[in-house]
This record gives sequence, C-alpha cells and structure tokens, in this order.
Amino acid sequence: MATQIPSVSLDHSLLDVDDYVLENGPEGLAWDTFHYVYELVQKGNLAFRENRMEEAINFYSRANSIKSSDPIILGNRSAAYIRISQYLMHRSSSSSEHRPLSGLDPTTLAELGLKDAAKFVELQSNSVKPYLLKANALLLLEKYDVAQDVILSGLQVDPFSNSLRECLQKVERVSSSSTGRGAHGQPERNDDFDCTLCLKLLYEPVTTPCGHSFCRSCLFQSMDRDAHCAGQFCSLAPEHVQLVYIMGWLFTNLNYNSVTLKSIIQKNFPEEYAERKQEHDSLVNIGVDMLPLFVMDVVLPCQRFPLNIFEPRYRLMVRRIMEGNRRMGMVIIDSSTGSLAEFGCEVEITECEPLPDGRFYIEIEGRRRFRNLRSWDQDGYRVAEVEWIQDIMPPEGTKEKEDELTYNAAESARSWIGRAKEAARQAGYPLQSEAFRKIGSPTD
Repeated sequence: MATQIPSVSLDHSLLDVDDYVLENGPEGLAWDTFHYVYELVQKGNLAFRENRMEEAINFYSRANSIKSSDPIILGNRSAAYIRISQYLMHRSSSSSEHRPLSGLDPTTLAELGLKDAAKFVELQSNSVKPYLLKANALLLLEKYDVAQDVILSGLQVDPFSNSLRECLQKVERVSSSSTGRGAHGQPERNDDFDCTLCLKLLYEPVTTPCGHSFCRSCLFQSMDRDAHCAGQFCSLAPEHVQLVYIMGWLFTNLNYNSVTLKSIIQKNFPEEYAERKQEHDSLVNIGVDMLPLFVMDVVLPCQRFPLNIFEPRYRLMVRRIMEGNRRMGMVIIDSSTGSLAEFGCEVEITECEPLPDGRFYIEIEGRRRFRNLRSWDQDGYRVAEVEWIQDIMPPEGTKEKEDELTYNAAESARSWIGRAKEAARQAGYPLQSEAFRKIGSPTD
C-alpha cells in the first residue's frame, strides 16, 4: 500500500513566474539572440499560467541552453518542475488507474527543481523567492530538516517575510504529521532546539547565514573569547560565522534575532522557555541592591568620562547592562589591603558605541555612592551587594560646611593631580608645567 502524503497547498512562489524584461538589454548576447530568448521565456510563462507545465519546461530549457545561469529562467523552470512533482505526488490512485501518465517520476522532478533552485539561491542570495523554491523542493523530497535550515537562512535576508514564515509553519506541520512526533502535531523536545554552546534550550535565538542557531548571548560571549570559537560549531560554513563576528555590532544594535524560531520554541516549550528567560533576566537585572562592578578608578556623583571596554569579561558585562538598567558600580582596589575598596559609585552608561572588533566605547555618568557589603565572581566579572550612602550635608553658612567643602575640594584636587602625574610618568610624557608641579606639591 502506498504511503499517503500529507496534502500541501501551493506556496506563493509556485503560483506565478517572473516575466523577462526586454529593456534590460542583451547582457553579452546579440540582440536577435536575446530577443529569441525573451520570446522563449514569454511562451514558457504563458504555458505555466495555463497549467501546461511540460511545455513550459521545454521552453525554459531551450532558453537556458542559450543563456545559462540566468536567475529568471532557472527560477521559472524550478517552479514548473515543483508544480508537476507536487501534482503527481498528490494525484489519487484512481486517477492513475483510469488515465496513466508517462514521463519522469515525482521524486526525479523534485530533484530537478531543487537543482535549479540551488543555482537560483547562488545567483540571488539577497532575494526571498529562491529560498522558497528550494524549501518547497526539499519538502517534496521529505528533507524537512534541510528545508527548515533553508527557510531560516532566507529569514536572515528578510526577517519579516510572511511567505517564509508560512512556509516554515508548513514544514513543521508536515514534518510532525509524517513522523508522528509529539502530541497534537507538536515537535518533541530534543537537542535540535538546543544551543550548541550552552547545551540548553535556545533563548533569543540567532541563526547564522549557514543555518545554525545559537542563543544570542552565547554567540556573543563565545566571540568575546575567540573570533573562531563559534566557527568550530559551524564547520559547514565557518566563513559565515567569521562574518557574524566582524559585524557583531549589527546584531547588538538591530534586533537580529530569529523571530520565527523563537516563536516556535515559545509555543511548544513554554515552561522551559520561561525558565530560560528567568535565568537570563537574573543576569541582566540582578536586583535593586546588587551591582556588577567595573574595577578601575574612583568616580564621583555627576562626574562624566569615556571608557574603552576591551576585556572579554567586561564586554560581556556591558552587553548585559545595556539589556538591563544601563547601570554598574565603579570601584578601586584599596592599595593598603589589595582588595576592593569599601566605597564606590554607581554610574549610568549614557552612550554606548559597539565597535566592529567587539569592543565598546562608552560614556558614563556618576549617580550615587554605595558601600560594598560583599562581592563575588560571576562569569569572570565582579558582582556586589551594596548599601546606598545617604550624604548628610552641613547647614549652609556654618563653619562645618565651609571646612568640609574646602577639605574635600583640596583632597580631590591633590588625588586627581597625583594620579595624572603618575599616569603621565608611566606613559613617558614629561610634565613641563611649573604650575602643575606646584599645585600638585604635598606642601600645598
């Protein structure tokens, strides 16, 4: 008994074909030859629209023999092959008994359609239609996983393509009904939905141009460590992952997540996805009285200055901060104890410019002071539980107020000048200004 194939409705890419534009010019052909090719394509299109697919294929093949590797000819012929294969696969047995048909079998026709579609993708990888044709051919050949990868690659070209999303839903539906996976047509939970970096359910998935998917944060974190780290998981096309590394700033600024894959995971595995979201949120928004720490220098409230973030651990921290409340703590190492200073200052990232090599150029502004109660390591950087410091200012006009302002200003000036002189000395820049040396003198 023949296996019953699930019914598949025609995709938009198979409903019509593209017309040849005569005004485009001969493109290396003589005008009379180009005009002959144009007429062959037009005749093929007419036959296609009148559902005479074998005639259409004949016209397209004659045009292809004259002008090979033409995307319009290949795309139209691929659509015709797929239409015939689709018709034969879903033709009832009674129809075949009463009116047998000769010619190629449906599988061979689908393979020919796939061959043309694959060339079409190579020629026009920035267009949606070749991915749709290739996915439909793979669907007829029951290569559902490969079809899904092709569609996901197409969604990198146009993440908002309704045709690609509908095609992906169709692939999932037909795959489930054919393999019997899951209850009510839902896919079973297996490692196909896992990130190959953290080995957990994909969260905010990003699909690389070669069709492999990772958690967005995992992909960036792996590239922080090594430009080729993610490439080992994409051995089929590591050069594409290298491209993702170079253009990492694009993913950071433009929400380049795989919207469709995320929707599938949320719909089918809601509880596990909720756990992954909670885990991610705990890293991004770690609490009102907890701060990730950037260990560098003393910062005062309202003070502003730029920073160049180049260390992998701090690049990871900055990305998480930017997805959260954009705040962190700035502390210094206490020279007397060699450990974190007791007091620090909360700062807000007011500007953040991702650079192509993965670094960040940020500008920060001091907000409020805190006392460090305890700290611990998290993914390579420090996180601290803090207590906010409420400054009690002396009343205006009192001697305490005047003494405090004078003392604080003098100490801050001496401290800053001392650090500037030391930094200049280490960098090899001589401080020629006599006024600078005088102001920085301990006797002042």
